[in-house]
Amino acid sequence: MAKLYFYYSAMNAGKTTTLLQSAYNYYERGMDTLILKPSLDDRHNTDVVRSRIGLETNAVSFNACDDLLELTETRNQKSTLNCLLLDEAQFLTKSQVFELGEIVDKLKIPVLAYGLRTDFKGELFEGSLHLLAWSDELIEIKTVCHCGKKAIMVLRLDENGVPLNSGKQIQIGGNDNYVSVCRKHFKSAESTKM
Repeated sequence: MAKLYFYYSAMNAGKTTTLLQSAYNYYERGMDTLILKPSLDDRHNTDVVRSRIGLETNAVSFNACDDLLELTETRNQKSTLNCLLLDEAQFLTKSQVFELGEIVDKLKIPVLAYGLRTDFKGELFEGSLHLLAWSDELIEIKTVCHCGKKAIMVLRLDENGVPLNSGKQIQIGGNDNYVSVCRKHFKSAESTKM
């Protein structure tokens, strides 16, 4: 039975690596997948999903106006899909999360969505909010704070490594801009110089 899965975590927990491993598992068994990535994530080629450890594969990029159900139906007509995998799911719109549910319910294709739960202010992203509400399965991928406790929050850092508490919700970046921390260090910002 197809389900909508949301794999969530703080940054640097291995979400993309896990996505790539899942895609490889399908490939190894001769099954066809569709890997999607928001075009908003332009750190690398927009048509490539790449993990921090160097693994990568081709992906189809989409923007906030794209209908993911229509995109998947079109692709499924060319070759039967066994799974849809989606990176950076926090950037989805509410309607796109609904479309993922339609892919599961109408097309009977499992959807594995990977993304952040919260932003650097501790607030839910639109995509994460609706994935948390509408997914069949919620799976946390864990990472650790510099103190050794489980990291559940993300700090955005300025060019000097000082945590920021204001700015746009979405600013694409990696280890140079963000660090995952436990709730205590998120609240106290003891990690002012990482």
